[in-house]
Amino acid sequence: MAQPRYIVNIDQIKEIPEKEREILKEITEKYVFRVNDYYLDLIDWKDPNDPIRKLVIPNEGELEEYGRWDASDEDTNYVVPGCQHKYTTTALLIVSEVCGAYCRYCFRKRLFRNDVQEAMSDVEPGLKYIEEHPEINNVLLTGGDPLILATPRLRMILERLRAIEHVKIIRLGSKMPVFNPMRIYEDEELLKLIREFSTPEQRIYIMAHINHPVEITKEALKGFQALHDAGAIVVNQTPILKGINDDPDVLAELLDKLSWAGVTPYYFFVNRPVAGNSDFVLPLKELYNIVEQAKAKTSGLGKRVRLSMSHTSGKIEILAIEDGKAYLKYHQSRDDVYGKFMVLDCPDDAAWFDDLPGNEQYWIQPEKQTDEVVSVNELPDMPQGRQSRVAVNS
Repeated sequence: MAQPRYIVNIDQIKEIPEKEREILKEITEKYVFRVNDYYLDLIDWKDPNDPIRKLVIPNEGELEEYGRWDASDEDTNYVVPGCQHKYTTTALLIVSEVCGAYCRYCFRKRLFRNDVQEAMSDVEPGLKYIEEHPEINNVLLTGGDPLILATPRLRMILERLRAIEHVKIIRLGSKMPVFNPMRIYEDEELLKLIREFSTPEQRIYIMAHINHPVEITKEALKGFQALHDAGAIVVNQTPILKGINDDPDVLAELLDKLSWAGVTPYYFFVNRPVAGNSDFVLPLKELYNIVEQAKAKTSGLGKRVRLSMSHTSGKIEILAIEDGKAYLKYHQSRDDVYGKFMVLDCPDDAAWFDDLPGNEQYWIQPEKQTDEVVSVNELPDMPQGRQSRVAVNS
């Protein structure tokens, strides 16, 4: 199958009425818009509530900037430009400011404003930092989308990481397995690269972003198989999104299709309440009940998924919400309180950890927060270490 044609001008999508396109242009002038014709073909244009349409076509709610640009205070985790070190053993390299698909719900929506630059074309500072910190045994390439990079560029990054003895796992967070699976199975150099650097002792993990079962097409399955054959391990993570996958039957189908394809269901996330994303946010109580109903419909392999909030203080697993109480624990912890169990009141309209009364007692507030948009390139030299607290495009 030929590589899909990319579209960055909403006027090219004639299935959207002209009057509606004129309204949506205001959004595309503020946030980047980028889709392709393969993915657009998954949309049922006769259905105004089509989930794929909602994933990639702008909506007027994006102009309502309720909330913060950086709900998880990623700005406080930067140790050098383009590299975050929040958890002891894990570093994030933001290697691309470009995505194949600009999902409208993205928690890094700040990156896709036309006036923001946070990803770094120069990954050298991050690679040097990782090299100097032997506690880091796994690195997540993120952005943006690392699989949008040209294969030679990706090879350079992977070669440098594999030369660092203490880095055992390399993860690539990507929408491409379902947004443009041909990028994977038609690029023999990419598959060769994965075969070379994903070994029985040191694996490459593809952290796929599959939100809805409609995305799992025959082309996507072919892409999964190509990745498996090359030695990569494919897992999936998705937020639960209002109007897109907030249905037990839809989520159960997703869990089934993932497990049948050998893609591990890894995380269901609470959608982070960032500016412009309010249309996709669900109350925690409703979200938990949807997930539990979905898990009841799938096998034990599907039930491996964890429901989690990726909060400033860590990944908080939602164990249960019952009788007005939220039962939580730290699955990952910035402050090294792994496994800490918490019981908090859970109002019916609570949609985030910060909405739960008494949450403050369990975590340390960031030292510095700002809503000012700042380019990484404008920052002074930053000291190394996770204790750095700098403002980067929050």
